[in-house]
This record gives sequence, structure tokens and C-alpha cells, in this order.
Amino acid sequence: MSDLIAEHTDLAEGDVEWLHLLVGDWQIISDLAFADLVLWLPTRDGRFVAGAQCRPSTGATVHYDDVVGSFAPDGHTGQLAAAMTEARAQRSREPRWFGAYAVREEAVPVVHRGRAVAVVARQTNLGSGRTPSRLELNYVESADDLLAMVGRGEYPSPNAATGPRRGAPRVGDGLIRLNSEGEVLYASPNALSCFHRLGVIGPLVGQSLVEVTAGIVEQQDTVDESLPLVVMGRAPWRTDIEAGRVALSLRALPLTDHGQRVGAVLLCRDVSELRRRERELMTKDATIREIHHRVKNNLATVAALLRLQARRMEVPEARAALEEAMRRVATISLVHESLSQTLDEQVELDDMLKRALRLAADVASTRTKVRTEQSGSFGMVPAQDATPLALVLTELVTNAVEHAFPGRESGTVVVDVSRDGPSLRIVVADDGEGMRNGIEQLGRSARSGLGSQIVRTLVTNELRGRIDWRPRDGGGTEVVLELDLRVESHR
Repeated sequence: MSDLIAEHTDLAEGDVEWLHLLVGDWQIISDLAFADLVLWLPTRDGRFVAGAQCRPSTGATVHYDDVVGSFAPDGHTGQLAAAMTEARAQRSREPRWFGAYAVREEAVPVVHRGRAVAVVARQTNLGSGRTPSRLELNYVESADDLLAMVGRGEYPSPNAATGPRRGAPRVGDGLIRLNSEGEVLYASPNALSCFHRLGVIGPLVGQSLVEVTAGIVEQQDTVDESLPLVVMGRAPWRTDIEAGRVALSLRALPLTDHGQRVGAVLLCRDVSELRRRERELMTKDATIREIHHRVKNNLATVAALLRLQARRMEVPEARAALEEAMRRVATISLVHESLSQTLDEQVELDDMLKRALRLAADVASTRTKVRTEQSGSFGMVPAQDATPLALVLTELVTNAVEHAFPGRESGTVVVDVSRDGPSLRIVVADDGEGMRNGIEQLGRSARSGLGSQIVRTLVTNELRGRIDWRPRDGGGTEVVLELDLRVESHR
């Protein structure tokens, strides 16, 4: 609709926003009126273009094909222009025929700030010749009231509740009409059934709805503050009433006449099953968060026990092995913490890896001051790949720190990342002694240790990738890792 408005009209920004509010909330009018609604926008050349349309879910539609973007036929333009000029509804004297069935048309001006900015065409299929029921008559009368408010610029309400809400009532779920004092003038059979489930016995017609609901909620610990305003029809909001295991969603549509409140239409729906499922999801979410918290604490406990055990070890090799195990557990803990803080099945690795690699370098280096750098971005990584990838990189950095700088005071390890869709290419390079000459045997030793065995196993089995050690141009060693992330991260 925005594109059509920009292409064909000169409507002001406030008028466009008003039309969007109307279109966002006119399904109720269409269902109450058993009629199609078409929003006709006045064009710069004096014609009308269909900017939006709505089909009723309560009756037969007039337009089986969309009319949005088409121009009003010449025989219909006069009625639309009269509604705009006179700022009042225009009804056709004779039905218009659409093929084999007749259609009654009414043009209602959409008034905003005292002037008509568009026209809503109400088109009712007259294919059914039966006498309307009491329910249908109340539906149509409610639609008449709302369309009259559209023609006076009183609907939609600017302060109505916005945003979708699960269980929002529809016309067919249950309808109640109130007078200006909040007394029930009519209640549909579905509405009566909804209140009977809440424990309301007897008829609703003639009763004050706020008094009826007061008896239901008086034993509740907490009550929505908007409830009295909704059940009296004073505010265009939504609220819930709960009694026992039954939950009822209510939405009020106040009816006004030149600013004076004359009644209201209430829509109600039994949302007990929806609320039960929401509570189950909340319980499961709390349970999952508690499990994440306990796993994190357990990993921290394991790391602390390894640290205590390492301090008691007198054999240097045993102490170093326990410290390496502690570092690996700490890396797993960092990844788990990052995964537990997101609802998605993927994690942003960059910040977490910077911390993990810095920790790995500090733990592995006792004499050499090694700086770690990272270029490029990992982006979002699937949870299944995050932990093995983090372990591989920390092992590679640790290997470089432990074996690349013998006798040196400082060094640098650079992790360079390039990503193309799910494909990752990671180069871990150091400016150490390298794999040439007398250092060749040291390179072989670094690649044959436990850390390198862990790296090869994780890359081959978990990440389904390839890894290669080779000399770095200009001195040092570089490890090239190539892999494809799981497809789930790009859905």
C-alpha cells in the first residue's frame, strides 16, 4: 500500500499513517459486516486506485481475485468521489452485478483530522436470500457503528493496543454489545459459552458486565489493571480473565458518536489451552536455564579441582598435563556460557574466542610474552561446531606458544579468518623459529603431541575439515584449517 500511495497520491505522512492503522484493524469490520472492504485512494489525475482489500471470514467474498493496484471502474467513480466531497457515506440505490450474483455497495469516507483522505467501499454479496438471524443483525449493526466512526474520524483509535498477542479474539469467537453504562445488550452464543466456562450462570443480557466479572476475579491474587476499563467498554485494549483453569481473552471496541461514548463491542475468546502451553514453555525455559547454570558451575568445579591437583603435583610433566586439562575445560566452559545466553542454535564466536585465545596464551607461556591477534570474523557459528572449533583454535595457539619461541622474550600468534557462506578458512600463524633447519624436529614434536592429536581428531570427525602444518613465508609456522559449517546457521 505504501508503494501505491507514493506512486499515485499526494497524501500527507499523517494521513498515510492513519490509513495503515485502519487497514491493520479492519478485519473486524469486514467480519461483522459479512462484506468485502476495499480501500480506494484518490489519485493525482482524479481517479481511484485500490490500495488494500479485506475479505470476510464470516461470509461469502465478492472478489475472488485481488483488486489491489487496479483502478475503480467508471460507473463506480462517481459514488467514491461523492463520498470524498460530501464526507458522508454513499449507498447505491440498486445492487451492482458481479457475474451471476448481486452486490450491495456503500462508500464510506475515511476521515482524518476533519477531512476525507480516502474511501472504504463496503461490498456485500447478496447471493443468500434467507432472513438474517438475530446474531447476524447484531453483527451488522455493530459494523454500521464502526463504519460510521470511520466516516467521522473516530476509528481506528490511536491509543489502541498495538502488536500481535496470542489468543486475540476474533468476531466468530464471541461478541458482546454494551450500552454506555456497561450493561449487556446482546451476547452471542459463543460469548455465553465462554462466560459459562468461567462459572457465570444465567443470562448476561441486562447485567452489568463489570459486576459479573467482579465476582470472578475477587479471589485472585493479581488482576490486570486494565480489566475494569475493558469490561466497561471504555478503553480499546485487550485483557485476560482467569478463573481456575479457564482463561478468557477480552478485547473492547468503544463506540462513540462525535466524541460521546454510546456503547461498546466486546470480543471474547477461550484461550485456556494457549495459556496452559505458554506456562509449560515458561517452565521448560526456566528448567533449561537452570540446567545451563548447573553445567557451568560443574565445569568451573572440575577446572578448580584440576588446578588444586596440579598444585600438589611434584612431577613437572604431571603438573603440565593437569594444567592443560584445566585449560581445555575452561575453553568448553566459555563456549557453553556463550551458548546458554542465546535462544538460537548458533553463537557469535569472535568475542568469546578472543578471551579464550588470550587465556590460552597466558597459561601456556611462562617465560615468553606472546601477543595474540585476530583478523576477520567468524560470524554466527552453529552450536554443534562452536565447541570443537574453539577447542581446536586454543590447542593450536597453545602449541604455537609452547614450541615456536624457544629462548625468546616475545612473539606473536595471528589467527586470520576468512568466510564465504558456510566455508571457513582459518590460518594460525606465528613469527617463531619455524620448521626449518634444526627446528624441524621440534615441529614434528609439536605436531605429534596430545594437543595435535586432539586437533586432528576434532577437525576430521567433528568439523569434517582439513588441516595442514607448513612453513610461513618470512619465518615461523602456519597451520591452515579449512572446513564447512553446518547448514543450519544459514537458514
